[in-house]
Order: sequence, then C-alpha cells, then structure tokens
Amino acid sequence: MKKVLIAVAETEGSKAVLSVFQNMVRPPESVVLVHVQQLEGKSMMIDMLSDSELDTLREAIAGTEYKEALDRKSEKILNFYRKELENGGLVSVKTVVRAGVTSEEILKIAQEEGVDLIVTGYNGKSFMQRMVTGSISKDIEKSAPVPVLVAKNPTAEEKFAWTSAAAVGVK
Repeated sequence: MKKVLIAVAETEGSKAVLSVFQNMVRPPESVVLVHVQQLEGKSMMIDMLSDSELDTLREAIAGTEYKEALDRKSEKILNFYRKELENGGLVSVKTVVRAGVTSEEILKIAQEEGVDLIVTGYNGKSFMQRMVTGSISKDIEKSAPVPVLVAKNPTAEEKFAWTSAAAVGVK
C-alpha cells in the first residue's frame, strides 16, 4: 500500500482513527490527512446546495473572520494528527483542507491523490440522527473507488469490558 487518505475532525470517532491506523494498517509510503470545513455549522443545508452555489458561498466567506476561524481550526486539527502520525514513525504526511460537502470532498481528494485506502472515523450517531443528517462514513463507503476502513471509538461499556478482560487475564 503506497498512499492512505485519513479523514479527520475534532470528534472522538476521528481520534479512534489513530489507534486503528497505527495498530492495523501496515505503514504506507505516504499519508494524506484531510479536513473538510463545515461552512455553516452542523446544518444539513449544505448537502442541498449545487456546485455553483457552494462556489458562491466559498467566495462570499473568503477573507472574513469566519473563514479565518475555520482555517485556524483546520490547522489545529491537522497539526494534532500530523504530529501523532510523525511520532509513530511516518515521514511523508501531506495535509489538505477543503470546504464543502464532507463526503464528496473526501472522495474527490482520494481520486486526485490516487490513494489505495481511505480511513475515516465513526461518530456513533443514533438512528434518528443518521436519518436527519446522514452519515459521512456511510456515504464514503458507498461511493469510494478504493477500500474504506471505518474506525469506531469504543463505547464506555466496551472500554470497561476490555479493562475487565485484561484484569482477569493478569491474575
């Protein structure tokens, strides 16, 4: 495997990506870290905009304090993941920031970069939340031209179960 795309955000599910990547994936030659900015908060309206409307929105916020805040947030998120990956021994880490529909942008970058695998997090939305806002990891999984690895953050019960199992094994 030569190149892996890792989609990151500031969610617990996204942090699970690090553990899964470091423990289950043979180190690739390079990693493309991707963060897609949410242009208008957590609204699902962005999914309903056409490409030309998204371009207009991007142009409208360019140079504003709002866009600068998004850029600072993206830089902070990407720097955290870059540091973690580099501390794990990876040398070639590229970062990419985009604004738009998250799943669509991740898929575009995957194609542009010619990646062999996409790694993304799962944030554990309830059934109703997924019905209203959708699931980025499911959208990527359905449309990706390469394999997709979805890292799931363990629940409190799962963490407890592993801790209990480890304690029993120590005795």
